[in-house]
Amino acid sequence: MRRLYSIGDFRRRLYEILERGSADDPASLLFDRCIVTLIVVNLTAVALESMPSLAARYGPWFDAIEYGSLVVFTVEYCLRLWVAVEHAPHRHLPARTARLKYIFSGSGIVDLCAVLPFWFAFLLPPDLRVILVLRMIRFLKLTRYSPAMRSLLDVLYSERRALFGCFVILLGSTLIAAAAMHIVEGRVQPDKLGTLPDALWWAITTLSTVGYGDVVPITAPGRLIASVTMFVGLIMIALPVGIVANAFAEQIHRRDFVITWGMVARVPLFSGLTANEIADIMRLLRSRQVEAGAVIVRRGEPGHSMYFVAAGEVEIELPHDRIRLGVGHFFGEVAVLRRARRSANVTALTRTSLLVLDAQDLHVLMERDPRIAERIREVARSRIKRELVTPKGDILTEEIEDKGRAEEL
Repeated sequence: MRRLYSIGDFRRRLYEILERGSADDPASLLFDRCIVTLIVVNLTAVALESMPSLAARYGPWFDAIEYGSLVVFTVEYCLRLWVAVEHAPHRHLPARTARLKYIFSGSGIVDLCAVLPFWFAFLLPPDLRVILVLRMIRFLKLTRYSPAMRSLLDVLYSERRALFGCFVILLGSTLIAAAAMHIVEGRVQPDKLGTLPDALWWAITTLSTVGYGDVVPITAPGRLIASVTMFVGLIMIALPVGIVANAFAEQIHRRDFVITWGMVARVPLFSGLTANEIADIMRLLRSRQVEAGAVIVRRGEPGHSMYFVAAGEVEIELPHDRIRLGVGHFFGEVAVLRRARRSANVTALTRTSLLVLDAQDLHVLMERDPRIAERIREVARSRIKRELVTPKGDILTEEIEDKGRAEEL
C-alpha cells in the first residue's frame, strides 16, 4: 500500500509540473521554459537544415538536435499520457478512458504529431522522407505555453459560428461569381473560363484579393462582373478579420480586467472592500509595469500620484537609509496629500507591477470612503513618527534641507 501511495503521489506531482504551469512553482516554470526553448531551437534547426550549404556543414549538429528533440518530446508525450488520469475533469473516469480522452484531445494530437513524423521516417523509403516537414507542427506546441496564442484559439472557437457564416457567404459569392463569369466569358475564353471549375479558380483568386492575373476578363460584361466581385472580395476579407479582431480585443480586455482585479485585491488597503467597491476603485486606478532598475519617482518632482505595489519590490533611497517596500505597500501619498515635492528616489528592484492613483482621484476616493481615508492617514502618521516623513512635506524633507545647508557652508 505504501508503494502505491508513493507512485500516486509522484504522479500527482508530475502532473502539476507538466500541466498546470503555475508561475509560483519553480519546477513547473523551469520545465515550461526548457520545452519552449527546445521548440524554438528545433524549429530553427529545421529551417536552417533546408539550406544545402548549412546542411552539409552542420549536418551532425542538426541530427543531434533532432534526435534530442525526438527523445524529449517522446518522453514528454508518454509522461503526459501517464498523468492524464490526474486531470481534474477526468479523475472520476477509469484510467484507460482518461488517457484516451487525452490522446484524442487537441493538445494530445499535437503532442503525438510532434514525434510521429520522425519515427515514420525510419520506416519510409528515402524519397518519402519529405514527411519530416511535418516536424514544423511542433510550433503548435507553443499554444500550451503562450497565453496570447491560447487567447486567439479561444476567440476562434467562441466565434466559430460567425466565422462559419462568413465562410458560407464567401462560398456562395464564389459560386455566383464563377457561374456569371463562365456564362459571360466561357465562349470567348474556352481555355480559361470554359468550365465551371476553371471559373471557380478565377473567382477564388479574385475574391481573396490575390488576383494572380493568369485569368482576366476581356469583354465589357465580364469586366463589370469582375469589378463587382472585387468589391465583394474586400468585404468578405474585412468581415472575418473584423470579427476576430473585435473578439480578440474583448478577450484581452477581460483578461486585463481579471489581472487588475487580482492586483487590487492583493493590496491590504482594499482587502475589506466589496466587489462593487473594488470595481469602482478600478476605474480610478491605472496599471503600470516597471522593469528592474527603473526609477519610478525622482527627488524634486511634484507629487502628482501615489503608487500601490501589486507585484515586485521597490526601494526608497533616503540620504542615510534605504527602505524596501513589497507587495501590498504603497508610497507617495504624503507628497500628494500635502502637495509637496518628492524628496527621495524610488527605484524598482525587480520587475514591478504598480497601480497608480492620481492626486485628484485620491481625494475623491478618500471623500467617498472614510475607511480608506483613515487607513491612508494612519500610514502617513506612522511614517511621520518613524521620521520617514515630516509634517512639512514628503520623505525626510527637513533632513534633506539641513543637508543642503550644511553642504553650502
